[in-house]
Amino acid sequence: MVSFERHTLKNGLTVLAHYDASTPMVTTNLMYKTGAKDESPEATGFAHLFEHLMFEGSVNIPVFDTPVMLAGGENNAFTTNDITNYYITLPANNIETSFWLESDRMLGLNLTHAKLETQKRVVIEEYRQRYLNQPYGDLFLLLRPLAYKEHPYMWPTIGKDISHIEKADDKTVAEFFRDHYVPENAILSVGGNVKPDQVFRLAEKWFAPVPAGKRKISKITPEPAQKEKREMTVHRDVPANELLMAFHCGRRTDRDFYVLDLLTDMLSGCESGRFPNILIREKKLFSEIDSYLTGESDPGLVIISARLREGVDISVAETAINEQLQLLGSEPASDHEIEKSRNRYESHNLMAMTSASNKAFNLAFFEMLGDASDINSESDKYMSVTKDEIMETARKTFKPENSSVIYYLAAKR
Repeated sequence: MVSFERHTLKNGLTVLAHYDASTPMVTTNLMYKTGAKDESPEATGFAHLFEHLMFEGSVNIPVFDTPVMLAGGENNAFTTNDITNYYITLPANNIETSFWLESDRMLGLNLTHAKLETQKRVVIEEYRQRYLNQPYGDLFLLLRPLAYKEHPYMWPTIGKDISHIEKADDKTVAEFFRDHYVPENAILSVGGNVKPDQVFRLAEKWFAPVPAGKRKISKITPEPAQKEKREMTVHRDVPANELLMAFHCGRRTDRDFYVLDLLTDMLSGCESGRFPNILIREKKLFSEIDSYLTGESDPGLVIISARLREGVDISVAETAINEQLQLLGSEPASDHEIEKSRNRYESHNLMAMTSASNKAFNLAFFEMLGDASDINSESDKYMSVTKDEIMETARKTFKPENSSVIYYLAAKR
C-alpha cells in the first residue's frame, strides 16, 4: 500500500505527497500532462524539444543543473506521447532547492533565440542519429502512421518530420510554453523522507505565486476501428530481416490492458515463454522476438517485434507468429503459465515500489490517468485475470483486420 496525501493549489496545481522514512533522499517529480499527442500535426516534436529547453535556465537561474549538483542531487526528464516528466532526487534536507528550481522554470524560461537554436540543433542531431542513421531506427517512424490514421499517436515523440523542428521559431515555441506549462496542467508528486505538511507548505511558498494561466485543451480525434490489414515493405541496409506487427487495443486504464500485459508476458516475458521456447529454440525462425504494449492513456497498441534468422522466409515467420496468437484464443493457458506471469508482475512491482522516486512518479502517472489511489488496486487487477478473459481478449485483439505489419527487409548486397 502506497500512502499519500493530496492538495490542490488555487492556481490549479495538484500536489501529491508520499512519506517514506526508510530513505534519506526525496524525489520531486513534476509531470506535465502534455506529450506528443498534444502537438499540431504541422508542428510535431515540440513536447520533446521542450524537454531540452527546460534545462536551458530561467530568467532567475541561468544554469539549471548547477544548484542541483551543489545540493547533492541529480535530475533528468523524459517525454512520451502523453506526458513530459521532470524529476529531481536529492538529500531530504535540501528539498527546498527542488521546489525553488521547478517553480522558477514553470514561472518563466529564458527562451532566447540563441538557446532555441542550440537545442534545435541538439534535437535534430538526435533525430538523425537515433532514427535516420541507425539500423532499424526508422521502424516506428514507419509504424505509427501505418497503424494510426486519425489519432495523433500517428507520430512518435521525436516528431514525424525533422523539418518541423528546423522550422520552429521563437513565437511558436513561446506559445507552446504558454499553452501547456501552466499549473493546472501539472502534477507535483513528492516521495521520500519528507512529511506531507512540509511538502504542502513548500508548494504554497514556491508554486502558489505562479499565475494560473490558461491550459490549452487538446482536440484529440479518436482513432476509428481498423477494418483491414495494413502492410508495408521496405528495404534497408541492415544485417537481418525484421518483422514488426501492431494490433490495436484499449486504453491504459481499460481491462484489456491488464489481460494483454499478462498475455504478452506469457509470450515473451522470460526464456521459457512461448515465443523463445517455440519460435526461437524449437522452430529456429528468429534470433530474437519480443511482445509488449505501448500502454498509452488513449487506445494503444500491442507490438510484436521479431528479428529473423538468415534464410527464413518472412511470410513463414509471420504465419508462425499468427499461429501462436490464434492458439491463445482457442486453447486455455495453463495454470503454470498464468501463475508465472503473475509472479513476475508482482516481483517487478515490489522491486519498483522499494524506490521513493518510482513511487513519486507512479503516483503522478496514476493521477494523470484519473486517480492516484489506483496505484493501490493495480495488483488486484492483474491477479484477477482469468483464462476465459485471456482467450476472449486474444480473439478480439489478434484479428488480421486489426493488424499493421512492416516487412523490414535487408537490402541485397
